[in-house]
Amino acid sequence: MKNIFYVIVLALAFTSCQKQAKIGFVDNGTVINDYQEKKDVEAKFQAKEEAFRKKADSVGKEFQLEVQDAQITAQKSSQAKAQELMGGLQQKQQLLQQKMQMEQQQLQRDYQTEIDSVISKVKKHVKEYGKNNGYTYILGTSDAAATVMYGAEDNDLTKVILEGLNKEYKK
Repeated sequence: MKNIFYVIVLALAFTSCQKQAKIGFVDNGTVINDYQEKKDVEAKFQAKEEAFRKKADSVGKEFQLEVQDAQITAQKSSQAKAQELMGGLQQKQQLLQQKMQMEQQQLQRDYQTEIDSVISKVKKHVKEYGKNNGYTYILGTSDAAATVMYGAEDNDLTKVILEGLNKEYKK
């Protein structure tokens, strides 16, 4: 009888010591796409992209005028002079295309750097939220990669995380 009592006490001690894992999940797509800082980064780069397009159009029109002038000059010149003139224009065109391509690539790199920074902030915020609120795991899901096939509404932290991120960003 005494042994049964010890077994029951021991079993209760083991079961009471087991900690339940607290698990939540976040819809990554919603958090990232509705995060105000990401929206601001996108708006900033859309403006830069538009300015780049205007500049490229302006340079292109200017070059076209230069080509037209060169064609008129070439018609009045000797064949050797005309070839030299057109060869110079081809070189200039290649240089302009390379310059525009480099500017566009730099714009894309700058955008990617800022988006990576935004994603890093989101990850850091989720990690801190999990630690501060006693979560063992916070899983991420999205339409593209549905790692959480089902989750109870009370475990969906998307809204809370998004509100915290936007509040932090406004500061």
